Amino acid sequence: MSDGHDSPPQTTVAEEALNAAEADAAIARLSAAIRQLTAAGDRRRAAVTCTQLGDVFATAVGNLTAARAWFLRATRLIENEPPCIEQGWVAVAGLGCDVDDPAELHARAELALDRARQFGDVNLETKALADLGLAHVQTGRVKEGMALLDEAMALVCGPADSVEATGKSVCSFLTACYFAADFDRAGAWADALRRQGLIGSAPGVPVFLSGHCDAVQATALCELGRWGEAETMLSRAIEEFERGMQMPSWHPAIALAELRIRQGRLADAEMLLLGKDGHFQALLPAARLHLARGDYDLARATAVRGLRSIGDDRLRAAELLAVLVDTELGAGDLGAATAACDDLLARGGGLDVPGLKDRMAAVRARLLAATGDIAAAIATVEAAFDQLAVTGVPLLRATLLLDLVRLHERAGNHAAAKVEAGRAAGILAGLDVALPSDDVELLARFCGPPRTAANGAPRRMAELRREDRCWVVAYGDIRARLTDTKGMRYLAELLRSPGVERHALDLVDRVEGLGPDGHVDRRRLGDAGEMVDSRARNVYRHRIEALRADIDEALDRGADQRAEVLQTELGQLTAQLAQAFGLGGRSRRASSAAERARINVTRALRAATARVAECVPEAAEVLDRRVRTGIYCAFEPDESDAVRWLFTSN
Repeated sequence: MSDGHDSPPQTTVAEEALNAAEADAAIARLSAAIRQLTAAGDRRRAAVTCTQLGDVFATAVGNLTAARAWFLRATRLIENEPPCIEQGWVAVAGLGCDVDDPAELHARAELALDRARQFGDVNLETKALADLGLAHVQTGRVKEGMALLDEAMALVCGPADSVEATGKSVCSFLTACYFAADFDRAGAWADALRRQGLIGSAPGVPVFLSGHCDAVQATALCELGRWGEAETMLSRAIEEFERGMQMPSWHPAIALAELRIRQGRLADAEMLLLGKDGHFQALLPAARLHLARGDYDLARATAVRGLRSIGDDRLRAAELLAVLVDTELGAGDLGAATAACDDLLARGGGLDVPGLKDRMAAVRARLLAATGDIAAAIATVEAAFDQLAVTGVPLLRATLLLDLVRLHERAGNHAAAKVEAGRAAGILAGLDVALPSDDVELLARFCGPPRTAANGAPRRMAELRREDRCWVVAYGDIRARLTDTKGMRYLAELLRSPGVERHALDLVDRVEGLGPDGHVDRRRLGDAGEMVDSRARNVYRHRIEALRADIDEALDRGADQRAEVLQTELGQLTAQLAQAFGLGGRSRRASSAAERARINVTRALRAATARVAECVPEAAEVLDRRVRTGIYCAFEPDESDAVRWLFTSN
């Protein structure tokens, strides 16, 4: 960088090591270079090399705590130097999406843009424009932000020639499109980026950005109700990323985790999110995962941690506050839910993001219903539904209609509930989605199940429901009462969500319930084979969230060494929790928790099916054929079945 106009120098040996997935070698060489440059008094090049080392920790190792420490050291080395191009590169080091507070991202990008234009560096200008645009989008200035991002993408497809800078710029662009639900813009630029070779299957930047682009596109498919296509796209993206980079994937894995939560496959979602807790992109789905499990304390802690770190980021705040409102409603704290909803409406008001206003309205309606104002809740949802375009966001339209069905039912207006249920069923018939069990049951109540099988034969109904402390099986004129067992509860969970796979550990968590809050027994952490049962996994999750909050606090105070110590413990706990799912090498000992769950759940389900067969052999024959057991369990009915099984709750 002797002439002050080139992109930051790269350490060739470190680059080669990274491309070969040898992060340790890259860290060693960059560390040696920093020592040499610092000893020689070359603070500018030492600062830029610090940013490169931070990049290695962030992208190759996944240790954002160490990455932030090196980025901070770079800033300290360069801040008292006269104006120079290196100050600009240090200001926008790393990925824009890793900067939690948009005010901080905005300030850094403006400094970088000033230095880029002062010294004529088009690569730095590209990165600065992209980060500045992302900051604008996050704070709700979507139109201004997208204009800056379009300018950055024009430079990416034109004079900018630094693969590192352009790659990070595209990452900021795709992140902004995801937050703003601007999927059309992402798709339009993706074609041009592919022609440039920035998005592709080659290791490094192309496959990384390809995975990010696929994650954004798959999110759009999910909103359109095309979940099968989205799952195929994300699974392929994860495979291509991990084959090319030889490390766990990032954006597509988080997007798939979000889909798994919507499918009710919570154990799968947790596996995909493990180890990614330091990245803000994983924080929102993590909060949703805890809420779906009914762990309100953990959902609240995760959402609050996110809100504390993002400053005036209105888009992400709106999504986190929506989770927080539902969390407080689930916990029965109407006061806290009202406060969170007021904050949601204040921050989210005026945001021009497709679907966001409607999701906010649905949250507000749930709060109104909880306070007893059913009429106002109905009016709120109806107004939101009327604002939606007839041809757009079909899944959201169906979701709002299902909310109306529930509200009309609570109001005692069963005729209106039946009309809205029919409209919802009509939309859902054209979608490829897995409905939550409560929605399936709701539609069955008002629309009724089909009375004939696919072959035209009359279809009979079998029902499983919970009554007091036992189970009732109803089939024709038969009413049989069965004692409560874990197997019956496992069977009920599968019948509640036909077609949805459940990890065996997920079933155990749902049936056994979550243990109380507590601290991890440090004497037992080394034994992942015997200790990690349902309650212990919950203790691990709470300790991991507490550590994440402590790390954020330490970084805010500048206590870098303390943050590193906590990060080490966090890494150990995450690895031990991963062992419960058979991850991390899949050794026999490490995967014993998942294997034990498979054996116990399979045995219990078979026993439950045999007990049902003693009462209603004809109906139980369908269960015997359609209940799949193993690590993943599911009830997979077919339209040709002569008996349709339903689960109903009191």
